[in-house]
Amino acid sequence: MLPWPGLAGQPCYLVSDADGEGYLSRLADEMEAIQLQMGAEIIGHARLLLGDRKADVRELRYLSGRLIEALQDALRIAESRGRRLPLSDDDGPDRSSGARE
Repeated sequence: MLPWPGLAGQPCYLVSDADGEGYLSRLADEMEAIQLQMGAEIIGHARLLLGDRKADVRELRYLSGRLIEALQDALRIAESRGRRLPLSDDDGPDRSSGARE
C-alpha cells in the first residue's frame, strides 16, 4: 500500500516484482519517512500552541486539521507496514516475555 490515497481517498496499492527495490517502492519509503517526520514536527507545534493561553480558535482549528492529516498518514503507514510483516505461527501472546492474559 502506498503512503498516499487515491483520487477518491481509497488506498493505493503497488504491485511490484522488485522486492521493494523499484523506483515507486523507494519513493513510497521516502514519502513515509517525510510524513512521519512532519507528524513529529506537528506534535511539537501542537505542544507549543496548546501551551499558549493566547491561541485563538482559528489557530486551534488549523492545528486540529494538521493533526488529523498527520494521524491519517501515520495510520496509513502503519496499515501498509503491517501488511508487509510476515504472519506469526503463534496464536497468542508470547508467554516467555512475561505477557499476561
